[in-house]
Amino acid sequence: MRNTTKHPRLSEREAEIMSMLWQRGPLFVREMLGEYPDPKPHFNTVSTTVRILEDKGYVGHEQIGGSYRYYAVARATDFAGRSLAQVIKSYFNNSASAAVSALVEEEILSVDELREIIRIVEQGKTKH
Repeated sequence: MRNTTKHPRLSEREAEIMSMLWQRGPLFVREMLGEYPDPKPHFNTVSTTVRILEDKGYVGHEQIGGSYRYYAVARATDFAGRSLAQVIKSYFNNSASAAVSALVEEEILSVDELREIIRIVEQGKTKH
């Protein structure tokens, strides 16, 4: 991968395409277009975005007949930390505790899961 940052950033359009590739596997641009709700972006818009992702080293392609089928080279986990940090910054005033509180309130994260996270963090601190 050409981009060497630990958690690279993706534009919204780039993130949509990467999600498609991570979830569905290799796709042709016309198949990607089929994944979009109406109004769908123009074919050239999606094609250009895929080529940008390929230039960044996040996507590769294989030629099948006269077309290219694109696949993810980068892993979703390469982007997870940046995405989470951006959500915490944008929606929780840069407060991780506010984000965790919201997860507990919405019953996405149970109190038992939270205790387990605390145990893991505490164990990590004692190893250093």
